[in-house]
Amino acid sequence: MAKVLIIAGDFVEDYELMVPFQALKMVGHSVSVICPDKQSGDTIKTAIHDFEGDQTYTEKPGHLFALNANFSDINGEEFDALLIPGGRAPEYLRLNPKVIALVQHFSQANKPIAAVCHGAQLLAAANVIEGKKISAYPACAPEVQLAGAQYAEIDVTDAITDGHFVTAPAWPAHPAWLAQFNKLLGE
Repeated sequence: MAKVLIIAGDFVEDYELMVPFQALKMVGHSVSVICPDKQSGDTIKTAIHDFEGDQTYTEKPGHLFALNANFSDINGEEFDALLIPGGRAPEYLRLNPKVIALVQHFSQANKPIAAVCHGAQLLAAANVIEGKKISAYPACAPEVQLAGAQYAEIDVTDAITDGHFVTAPAWPAHPAWLAQFNKLLGE
């Protein structure tokens, strides 16, 4: 089974952290969740984003999620794959040089990387998606394109794999992207 690293932060999208964390563990993968400046046992706040007919998603308070690994101890070489959930966390996580270095490590090593929703903001900031087809929440399309990737405009329940990248527009695509990611993990 694979060792999967998840990079999260306060106001990560609740379903995009909780569901993959539990699903990947359920099939036997080892999953470590980290956040800059936090340790194992610390919590982060999540936010629930929903699609209710407004011009953009709505946001509601989510849950507290207990981290299970220390950010300061992480070595990307010890992991087989990376998962970047969406929400508001990627917009500030992309400002952290160690986070960017981790994303670049996984990409340079051609390890599977899944990014959902606003997770593409980290891929763009790390400058690792040039020439790839990448999906994301539609509001992130300009960043995906500015990073030299082709924005994949797909249904909210779909996902796309291009090389070692699996991306999806939002949490309704969990069945699609988790299946594609799990396939890259060798299952």
